[in-house]
Amino acid sequence: MVDFLDLPIDLLPCVLSFVVKANHLAAAAVVDKTWNVFATPLLYERVSIYSWHKEGKVKVLQLFSTLGNHLHLAKHVRRLGTQLTGPPLLQRFILSALTEIRDFPKAILNSEGDIPELVLKGLKNCRNLHSCTWTRDGSLSSEILGALSSASELRELEFNGHSQGQYDPRMLCQFKALSKISVIMPSSAVISQLRSMFEVSGYHLRHLTVICKSSPVINDDVLESMASSLTNLEQFYVTGCPKVTERGVSAIISSSQPGLRALGLESVSPRFNISTFARHYANTEALNNLRSITLTISRSLADVEGWTKAVLHLLSSSPLERFQIYATSSDVTVQHKSTGLLESTMATFWANIVAVHGHRLRRFSVHRMPISLASIHAICSRCPNLEELFLVAEPRSLDVLPSSFSRAPKLRTIHINYPLETRSTSTDTDDEGDDAEHEDPGSVLSPSDALALVKRCGPSITQFGCNAKVWQVGRAISMEEDGTVTSDVVLLPYESPDIPEQFLVVRT
Repeated sequence: MVDFLDLPIDLLPCVLSFVVKANHLAAAAVVDKTWNVFATPLLYERVSIYSWHKEGKVKVLQLFSTLGNHLHLAKHVRRLGTQLTGPPLLQRFILSALTEIRDFPKAILNSEGDIPELVLKGLKNCRNLHSCTWTRDGSLSSEILGALSSASELRELEFNGHSQGQYDPRMLCQFKALSKISVIMPSSAVISQLRSMFEVSGYHLRHLTVICKSSPVINDDVLESMASSLTNLEQFYVTGCPKVTERGVSAIISSSQPGLRALGLESVSPRFNISTFARHYANTEALNNLRSITLTISRSLADVEGWTKAVLHLLSSSPLERFQIYATSSDVTVQHKSTGLLESTMATFWANIVAVHGHRLRRFSVHRMPISLASIHAICSRCPNLEELFLVAEPRSLDVLPSSFSRAPKLRTIHINYPLETRSTSTDTDDEGDDAEHEDPGSVLSPSDALALVKRCGPSITQFGCNAKVWQVGRAISMEEDGTVTSDVVLLPYESPDIPEQFLVVRT
């Protein structure tokens, strides 16, 4: 057998590309000078600091000290993540991004409220910054916006839109050639600058996300005024905007020359007429490129059956690959269940979605809503390209689910949430680092039970989760005395710096 040290050096970058934990990359960087050359860029390409990390705020200060004083390290930064406000399940609204300053600690400000020069210097040194997320309320300043706008490679910006007393919204117009803009809780002053901001980015802008919290500042008039500046938009998500109806969304869709590829309508106006919306677009080519849809069902929805029929009509000509739907609150299904029609209506809905789009679907995601075992079996059986499945299931049904999962030959990610009313105190006592401190008490599936399930789900599974717990699925390789090599399925701690996708779907 070839010794590892005898392998060509050209293979080292490929080997290191599979190393995701920062402490592992740091160890690789000090092996020798050759390893340092390849490991250091990977180590600094993305730096993530989250609230469940020990001494997270201290690490943020140390991070900017390093970036401010060591240009040769800062030049590698493309993904910089700090999020210090709560455990993963409380951060469902957070979007993944390449450069993330999700919770800049306010304590870093000096007594006069000025940004220390070291922080600004650190940001300016990140000359290859591709994408930035800065969402902590009260931490964004005009100085920080100025430093970020000087990054010529910056293409994606997610920022907190609460500008009053924090920053001059006119600074937003200094960002050029952005392809992705996400704004969280925008103020009226920020809204007034968005159109100018979009115009500066021009034809580069492809992705727009607006996340409010039941705020009226985003309405149909605002969307109509923005539409003419969004001619190349391909992805549009609007969340928590109770004044947005089909009129405003139609203006955005109609202005998109390439046609939207992804659309999210989450907690919009209860007066949003999905039937009118569907009739308008079903016979046009406006949604012929739509590959991803995210929808919500609220308590105010009276006619669930009519709503599902309208959605099917809306998506009838779309090459759908990602289907995501969730109830806006846990009591929505309880309310509609009382009519006795919800389960059968939704079963018909799932079946029709699969009948039309099953051959293309890669993700099927259902949260806070019931889905029968028969429907799950049909989804897995009739979606040959299914890769990700997120669903709600009763604990007592876990034993029979693997027989359905195994029918999806490409399924690699499974996440099961229990209905909220069935969750109980966790019996999971394993400690997997800092994540264990934020374990949801509803995660009652033990690692041994999870492993037993995964072994029956088919060979393609690489990630499995239940409620707040997520595991990577790996293989333990062993050699018998006779030289026979065997492998066995094992569960491993989740190592990726990304928050698992299933925790990012529900944002209201």
